[in-house]
Amino acid sequence: MARRRNRGRSVNGVLLLDKPVGITSNAALQMVKRLFNANKAGHTGSLDPLASGMLPICLGEATKISGFLLSADKEYRATCKLGVTTDSGDADGEVRETRPVGEFTSAQVQEVLESFLGQSQQIPPMHSAIKRDGQPLYKLAHQGIEVEREPRAITIHALKLRRLEGDELVLDVRCSKGTYIRVLAEDIGAALGCGAHIAALRRTGVGALDGHTMHTLESLQTIAEESGVGALDELLLPMESTLPDWPEVRLSEDASFYLCQGQAVFVPQLKDRGWVRLYAGDQRFLGLGTVLDDGRVAPKRLLSHN
Repeated sequence: MARRRNRGRSVNGVLLLDKPVGITSNAALQMVKRLFNANKAGHTGSLDPLASGMLPICLGEATKISGFLLSADKEYRATCKLGVTTDSGDADGEVRETRPVGEFTSAQVQEVLESFLGQSQQIPPMHSAIKRDGQPLYKLAHQGIEVEREPRAITIHALKLRRLEGDELVLDVRCSKGTYIRVLAEDIGAALGCGAHIAALRRTGVGALDGHTMHTLESLQTIAEESGVGALDELLLPMESTLPDWPEVRLSEDASFYLCQGQAVFVPQLKDRGWVRLYAGDQRFLGLGTVLDDGRVAPKRLLSHN
């Protein structure tokens, strides 16, 4: 008789991984999944191997909210090298052009930065995972092939100068999903007249998760070895805490029962519309739903163990 494959533990929650430089987001995801011995895991938006920082890993039932974190605003600390452009827009690429760097004041740089605030159209780089006819653009770029890319709407919510020393520019960025910081750095360098590329990049926040503790792969390994795999579960954020700005809807016992059967339920005096977090009474989190125009609440992402 064939041995039954171990599918891992049923563990639910969100781990805020501090991804190190030098590995892909998928490699980091697989490491976390193995450490937790989890049966299901997914991340919420890739970081390049060059980048470090916050990579939310959704385990088990929390994978149902990964798409919402993927769509959330992101925050970065970006170190830009002025005077040098590369074919990839970052330090991993081949140098394309070198120019002298002027004597910029902080006020001059901040004025340029402010011109990038708000909504704009950004052309994705060739060195990206966007696919053309099933082929990732970065594979085409490695073959020396460049194709036309459609511009995408992005929003830069905040762009603050942290440090300006010689040819090094350090920025804090808060932006919408889909923003390529490499392209932003190139555009800033072009506006300054000297060119630029990303020398280092660290993601510091995803949505409302910027104030939470991140955990390194090394610290996870140590905890697992010293205290057992189960001790890692204490590091997980409950999935409902990752969407704190969403309204809460508390349901009665009867309404909770019918909602968990897939039925929309009426909630008296409910003024909210759109996505909400659903609870049975004061305690048990049921999942996510939407408020319909007629005041009923429809289930959309319910926890399966409910």
